[in-house]
Amino acid sequence: MATTAPWKEARPTALLVLADGTVIEGSGLGAVGTATGEVCFNTALTGYQEILSDPSYSRQIVTFTFPHIGNVGANDEDIEDLNPAARAGAVGAIFRADITDPSNYRSGEHLDAWLKRRGIVALAGIDTRALTAFLRDKGAANAVIAHAPDGRFDVEALKEEARNWSGLIGLDLAKEITSGQSSTWTETPWVWNEGFGQADETPLHVVAVDYGVKRNILRLLSSLGARVTVVPATSSADDILALRPDGIFLSSGPGDPEATGEYAVPMIRELLKTDIPLFGICLGHQLLALALGAETVKMHQGHHGANHPVKDFTTGKVEIVSMNHGFAVDGKSLPEGVEETHVSLFDGSNCGISLVGRPVFSVQHHPEASPGPQDSHYLFRRFVNLVRERKGEPVLAER
Repeated sequence: MATTAPWKEARPTALLVLADGTVIEGSGLGAVGTATGEVCFNTALTGYQEILSDPSYSRQIVTFTFPHIGNVGANDEDIEDLNPAARAGAVGAIFRADITDPSNYRSGEHLDAWLKRRGIVALAGIDTRALTAFLRDKGAANAVIAHAPDGRFDVEALKEEARNWSGLIGLDLAKEITSGQSSTWTETPWVWNEGFGQADETPLHVVAVDYGVKRNILRLLSSLGARVTVVPATSSADDILALRPDGIFLSSGPGDPEATGEYAVPMIRELLKTDIPLFGICLGHQLLALALGAETVKMHQGHHGANHPVKDFTTGKVEIVSMNHGFAVDGKSLPEGVEETHVSLFDGSNCGISLVGRPVFSVQHHPEASPGPQDSHYLFRRFVNLVRERKGEPVLAER
């Protein structure tokens, strides 16, 4: 009697089901269950833990183009969301190969265990190059990622779930992941063999509006002599001004900027009536643009990675930056008095604006570089110097 080959009996333990009905089979990792979100690809070679814990990836499934993930393991230091218990960040992850065993002295646990603890559903063993090419051509896709150790799935139900998900357009996610109350931030960046530091007392006070802020943004502000107060996304202009800030920061975050803008834009417009320096990153950049009268658009595939070239027209320099965004400011919609300061050299999309004659500017990319190159760290220094000038303090030397 003929027997079936063992490989034919094996069931896939994970599926990626796209809204168009495409089903991709793989091996399940991380949390058991299902997650619905938008599939995108990230081209960074390092920093998988920072990527997966970035709140800007909320309701997204990240495909890693780098094939070997996990050799650094996971730890409690390389996370970017403020409240790990809230699990803000990616809902799913896709790898080419199985997670490698950790071989780094900073590793505290296996990446698979960390994914389980974070509730991230993961899939491995597929052709991520083919999936990336598909997303590049067709655009970011709505999908369901599912992990069942017994390999039993209701595929038709998963297809229906993926097809019925409305997607990120019109979705305000900042309210879901923002800080519940105001807090003070004093931690400074990590130094090899020393860990994180603590900021000294300083007269400079920056209020950071948390739309999904990353820890390294706050660390860089602290390292340049700013006392940082983090406030919820729904804070009013009166709430913020009552804190007597010397500078105001609009953070990165997930979701559709137009949806978040329903409450954020009126607040930002009130803040713009003052002479307080203001700096925005990512979603904060998009919200500032909306407040100034510009428009935002959903991108075809978005920009996600740590190798994106951007030109800074204020210096004439080209820098390699970290990016993570699926929406963008329409550079053609910028009103008079708002100038474009940065553009992507990949596709010419807007990556920065400033308000002419005012201490107000923002960028689309992630100058905090976690992960990513540190070419754009100067933007934090630029902002802090605007704050110092307003207070009559000596400015910091340019680097």
